[in-house]
Amino acid sequence: MDMKYCMECGSALAKKDIDGTERLACTACSFVHWGNYSIGVGALVVRDDKVLLVRRAIEPGKGKWTNPGGYIEQLEPIEDTIVREVYEESGIRAKVQEIIAVRDLPTNVHNVYIAFRMDYVEGEPVPDRVEADAAGFFSLEEMRMMPVATFTEWLVDIAMTPRKEGLFADKQPVASFGGFGYAVGKVGASCR
Repeated sequence: MDMKYCMECGSALAKKDIDGTERLACTACSFVHWGNYSIGVGALVVRDDKVLLVRRAIEPGKGKWTNPGGYIEQLEPIEDTIVREVYEESGIRAKVQEIIAVRDLPTNVHNVYIAFRMDYVEGEPVPDRVEADAAGFFSLEEMRMMPVATFTEWLVDIAMTPRKEGLFADKQPVASFGGFGYAVGKVGASCR
């Protein structure tokens, strides 16, 4: 469904050419609707060669075992989001180690999903009873007997299989914007 009215002033939106791309723009002010985006995060927390999984209590995927995760809040740093989501869904405290996968799914809501390998810190798995009705650490052997979501199987393979190639986070961004706390960084694939 297309937006019809400006979020800034309430005037009608119309399709306009903005830098060579047709976008919805306000007919009265400078507002441009850049698109619908969703950024999700997922965690692969490993303890004693077992991966933390939660069983989905709601759709999509109700009854499937998945890695904990969720969506970022508007003003929340991505690394804070995944720490929060792991704790909310499983009661486990974990800290970010590295980015291990990125999924780009451009549809009517462009979804980007960032998966993190995380270090277990403390706690025993307890589901939140809202999004997850069970939680635990499971070995690869145990997972073979469980209804694990396909995407989670792929992420577990990445987390449990040592690789030299892959993604890396730029810990020293090339530019920052003084006073705002933002930094321009990059995520890229290393050479094989």
